[in-house]
Amino acid sequence: MMKPVYVVADNIISPLGRTTEENFSNVSKGQSGIRQHNNKALWPAPFYAAMFAEGQLESYWNEDSLENYTKFEQLLVLSVQNALDRTPININDGRTAFIVSTTKGNIELLEQQADPANAPLQEMELFHTAKKVAAYFGYSADPIVVSNACISGLLAILTAKRLILSGRYDHAVVTGADVVTQFVLSGFQSFQAVSSEPCRPFDAERKGVTLGEGAGTVILTCKEEYVPEHAIRVGAGAVSNDANHISGPSRTGAELGEAMQRALSGTGLSSADIGFVSAHGTATLYNDEMESKALQVAGLLERPVNSLKGYYGHTLGAAGLIETIIGMHALQQQLVIPTLGFETLGVSEPVQVSNQLKQFAMQHFLKTVSGFGGCNAAMVFSK
Repeated sequence: MMKPVYVVADNIISPLGRTTEENFSNVSKGQSGIRQHNNKALWPAPFYAAMFAEGQLESYWNEDSLENYTKFEQLLVLSVQNALDRTPININDGRTAFIVSTTKGNIELLEQQADPANAPLQEMELFHTAKKVAAYFGYSADPIVVSNACISGLLAILTAKRLILSGRYDHAVVTGADVVTQFVLSGFQSFQAVSSEPCRPFDAERKGVTLGEGAGTVILTCKEEYVPEHAIRVGAGAVSNDANHISGPSRTGAELGEAMQRALSGTGLSSADIGFVSAHGTATLYNDEMESKALQVAGLLERPVNSLKGYYGHTLGAAGLIETIIGMHALQQQLVIPTLGFETLGVSEPVQVSNQLKQFAMQHFLKTVSGFGGCNAAMVFSK
């Protein structure tokens, strides 16, 4: 029989707060981190994004100076430190994996050079950054980098669980972050995919994605002595790829639907057992439509569905982590968080999009993510 794996500590650092508790409280109150910004260094015209206010991140440093770390690295360090403070697990025991998820890492270093040819290439390598962050905590083994578009955060959790079940590790620190940069913003603008207003997932009037920045960390273990009361159990997960287009998702939703079905069956559940689905919900025309079809494929059209992009924007490689953590705390409190910005259903399938705070008894939720290149992932989390 497979040993259970649990989440024993977590953290979110975002424009909505420095701890999971602050973030969950603000989300529960319907507060969004999305604001209009007029930063010509990032984009010549005003744009909406969920970004840290000036000086906000620095106020989280406490007594430690992080001046020698980039903004991206600071997010990772602060998030991991807060999560580690919540558990007695020693990450330097030789039995702990250290996993970093991101899509772009220190890409902002490219923008800070008058001549991009002078950019510090080693500092931009994801593995170099992961080693630098791990070394901050005295972690001497090689960390693991998971960078697979926007499924990176959830895929990192799934990777950690599989490594623990393999017997190689007893614990895993899984952290992920991304930052809003000129490179990222201009990339999404080139697709004409950035909304001219705060994003509205699944809504008939949705105009595209809103970007965000932040970090999330979860610490996993299979050792019962480290598991607190009411811990969340990590269920089965699955990944798929629709190979449809470099940036456009599947037109049928079959591949994400298959990943959902495999996550459910691997946990021994049916669709009726799921309290809610925490969807990717980017508010782009094609993503939300694809997800609606995937929910139909997986038999989940009768279950409540939400997207957290209206609170955080799309945090890229951190999205799977941040949104999973909010989902876990919602499950513990028996809540379904509303989809901020949603009013009228704008997809072809009758998805039960949650637009008001709901409370009812439930044991499980399903998290899904999708990304460029056609990648998809789904994973179950249980009380």
